[in-house]
Amino acid sequence: MSGDASTLRPHGGYRRLRSFQVTEIIYDGTVAFCDRFVDKRSRTHDQMVQASRSGRQNIAEGSRASATSSQTELRLVNVARASLDELLLDYEDFLRQRGLKQWEKDDPEARRVREVGSRQARTDRSDPTDRTDKKNYSEWLEHSDPAVVANALICLIHQANYLLDRQIQGLERQFVEGGGYSERLAAARLERRRSQGRVLAQTDPTDPTDRSDKTKTPVAPNCQVCGKPMTLRTARKGAKAGSQFWGCSGYPECKATLPV
Repeated sequence: MSGDASTLRPHGGYRRLRSFQVTEIIYDGTVAFCDRFVDKRSRTHDQMVQASRSGRQNIAEGSRASATSSQTELRLVNVARASLDELLLDYEDFLRQRGLKQWEKDDPEARRVREVGSRQARTDRSDPTDRTDKKNYSEWLEHSDPAVVANALICLIHQANYLLDRQIQGLERQFVEGGGYSERLAAARLERRRSQGRVLAQTDPTDPTDRSDKTKTPVAPNCQVCGKPMTLRTARKGAKAGSQFWGCSGYPECKATLPV
């Protein structure tokens, strides 16, 4: 996925995701299927269209949200997966309630539909600018027999679910290994303060050739006990009340202090 080099996490680029491309075909195919074969006045018509739209939209929203929240991205991709499961049941119900045959996994037509997806996946690896084209499925999606159209869309939903399962596994692995946005932001802030501490350590305050402005707020040193950056604090009690000192940012776990 693409992203601005100034951000901590890449985001966007959902249009190049295979999962998004397949769910877009499912969405368009479902809209056409419902208009042709489902009563527009029925709740089923609207529910199927909305479920197919949710599958696509939540992938896009998750990709956008990835810049600031890994958890939001995971949640939205899981919502997309759940929406496709709902849509899958609607198509299976359509076939069962009308006494129409549902293709088995090894049915020749089901294998042909899957082969289109496999062939497209191989093409995507060789040409990242290529997109999954719904024209490749037109012989099934534009068929006059609703059973053929429904079965083809069931095959596509299974493909999309497989892709989303892999996507979810990858996102979970990234979160465990690299943390979410808040964890990365804290790590970046800590590294920034450590770098400032190193600059301070390289400056000799007794060096008469050092012309740096000593009136500026001093840069926080790192704690000599735990290594965390220290923060400037003001004593509230005792003989030194009102005076400043360095206190460890890990307090109360670490109570180390340094004079300013």
